Amino acid sequence: MVALRHALKHRSAKPVLWLLCSLPFVWLVWGAANDALGANPAEYVIRATGDWTLRLLCVTLAVTPLRVMLGVPELAKLRRMFGLFTYFYVVLHLLCYSWLDMGFEWGDIADDIAKRPFILVGFSAFLLLTPLALTSFNRAIRWLGAKRWQWLHRLVYGVAMLAVLHFFWMRAGKNNFAEVFVYALVLFVLLAWRVVHSSMWRQLSRSVGFTR
Repeated sequence: MVALRHALKHRSAKPVLWLLCSLPFVWLVWGAANDALGANPAEYVIRATGDWTLRLLCVTLAVTPLRVMLGVPELAKLRRMFGLFTYFYVVLHLLCYSWLDMGFEWGDIADDIAKRPFILVGFSAFLLLTPLALTSFNRAIRWLGAKRWQWLHRLVYGVAMLAVLHFFWMRAGKNNFAEVFVYALVLFVLLAWRVVHSSMWRQLSRSVGFTR
């Protein structure tokens, strides 16, 4: 843990992690420019940006449990970056769907959202994630106040559940649920930890208050 703390304190830690989070995007741009995305590049890009949104959402949600369990407070400094990269990839996912799949035909997009549940669920997750991204900066925290900001950012629980449901319905057509189960299990464990930890913290606070 000492080595991890020293590594995270190093000034190159954030730039290196920023670069790692950017690599999927760089690969997609390179692949598109060099015709290396398979027989259906549009489908590949749409699915890849969705997959990376879900992966980075898991990473973002894992920061707090790892920080507490490992006793590495420096991890908290990375949560905002991972969260913003999650939003970056969900915006790319939505843009790729709107452009490559729907040709920016806004009427058709609106009809598709209304008619197809998995599109509606995915779009709802994007809408819930947007205020979290917009209020991820220190100025927003000061403006909202810490308590209101914390309540707002609990929307991430809803985002996680909608994201898994979106992924489940997308894979249901091909009866391919292996990855869905893995993501669902990871997110369930992370969210369950938060619920249990929050409950324990409230009980401890009441106990301390009572003894006083």
